[in-house]
Amino acid sequence: MGEIVLAAKITHVPTIWMSEKVKGFEGIRKQAVAGLKEIGRRAEARGVETFILCDTHWLVNQGFHLNGRPGWAGTFTSHELPHMLHGLAYDYRGDPDLGDLIAEEANAAGLRTLNHKVQGLDLEYGTLIPMWLANTFGARVLPVAANQFSAPEENRDFGIALRRAVEKSGRRVAFLASGSLSHAFAPNRVSRDKLNDITDEFLRQVDLRVLQLWTEGEIATFLKMLPTYVTACHGEGAMADTAMLFGVLGWDSYRGKAEILCDYFPSSGTGQVIVDFPVS
Repeated sequence: MGEIVLAAKITHVPTIWMSEKVKGFEGIRKQAVAGLKEIGRRAEARGVETFILCDTHWLVNQGFHLNGRPGWAGTFTSHELPHMLHGLAYDYRGDPDLGDLIAEEANAAGLRTLNHKVQGLDLEYGTLIPMWLANTFGARVLPVAANQFSAPEENRDFGIALRRAVEKSGRRVAFLASGSLSHAFAPNRVSRDKLNDITDEFLRQVDLRVLQLWTEGEIATFLKMLPTYVTACHGEGAMADTAMLFGVLGWDSYRGKAEILCDYFPSSGTGQVIVDFPVS
């Protein structure tokens, strides 16, 4: 029987790459680097065979999609922020069989889902930056898209179907919700000055309250505020990753208390964190 052995909300901001690779920015995200490495250490220790990432940089407009290619290799440069992220080499195995199982379960639940195995469907940096630091031991990678027009309830149901598929698969899996908390990107005229700042103090305060709810185990309260949080705080990719994560965990029946692995930090106006949710 398969099992979700690790579940986490993670960051993927390009300043993590800059912190390690770009002169003049050394160490600016050392806590995030350490947090992603700790995710990897825990995953390897728990025998993770596949990382499933809901990647909020792989945005789709209709339905639910998995990238079920057997593997990818190349060098990535961000079209969005080429001055921040370029030259990231990658080489990962995929998990097409698990992608098929998830699509089957999700379609049975009434969610229009496709598992793609086509050349040209490559990886986004919401997958590549976390895997660069966390997947140093050769686990498979299975990206899931974020539907930017989806509702939390749909993503909850997808997360539930995903967990059922994993249990049928025999795989030991880590599920990573790869996306920000608040995501009001800094306006262009001040974007350089906001590299290490939040766009609006309101957003910081709501993010910190969310983290308090998570660490105190008040998940049901958070889920009641999630639809408004998505709209009021400019949720990245409709925060599909976060709703899927809690679907995987059991939604409002989840009783775990989150562990913060990287203190909250702002990046280019957005709110970022790495949080591990105990699984059972």
